[in-house]
Amino acid sequence: MVCFGIDFGGSGIKGSPVNVQTGDLVEPRKREQTPTLARPGETAEVISQILNHFEWKGPVGVGFPAEVHDGIIYSAANIHESWIGVDAAALFKNRSGNLFYIINDADAAGIAEMSFGAGKCWQKGVVLILTIGTGIGSAIFVDGHLFPNTELGHLQVRGKDAEKRASDAIRQKKEFSWKQWAERFQEVISTYEHLFSPDMIILGGGASKNWLKFSMYLKTRAQIQPAQLLNQAGIIGAAVYASWQE
Repeated sequence: MVCFGIDFGGSGIKGSPVNVQTGDLVEPRKREQTPTLARPGETAEVISQILNHFEWKGPVGVGFPAEVHDGIIYSAANIHESWIGVDAAALFKNRSGNLFYIINDADAAGIAEMSFGAGKCWQKGVVLILTIGTGIGSAIFVDGHLFPNTELGHLQVRGKDAEKRASDAIRQKKEFSWKQWAERFQEVISTYEHLFSPDMIILGGGASKNWLKFSMYLKTRAQIQPAQLLNQAGIIGAAVYASWQE
């Protein structure tokens, strides 16, 4: 079965048809720049353009950077506040005519990693997946089942959102060395371990490409390793999620 997956990121909106049995992209992904304010109408237009590029007609999964319930957006930490209360599934369907299924973006990446990547052997116990990029996204799986919309990047660590202390965007803005950044991220990951006691931690997102530059500075009780699917995880997971709804 082939479904379409879209990853709505802070800098780019990316999409491709995906073979949901194998996790392979059927065609090279199409990437468009995320609109400056990323308001609903502008975003819907970009997504429509990506689908038109592939002449796609069929189910579409979208990994969305917010808390999502039944296609409706409930938070807007890293997107325009006008999204709150919007039925994104209906908005996108009205623009393109396709049937849409919306899921938190980190949850989508987690589904991909648990299905085809670093977590596929971890169907028992607690797996914590963190996506480190513009913010810090999170997905928690218990015995292979997703606990959705955890949004742990907004958990307070020393009086500040975790992602405001240790996202990859903060590392770049503050011009931290990888060691300096890892010291901040250690505080975050230790807080998560204390609260959730995971058996495995998988680190994805943009920072994971530099795993060998910072991994030696992290100390965890849980096993920890980098994600395997990197910047394709969000697309793959969104497509798989759409296939589950069909």
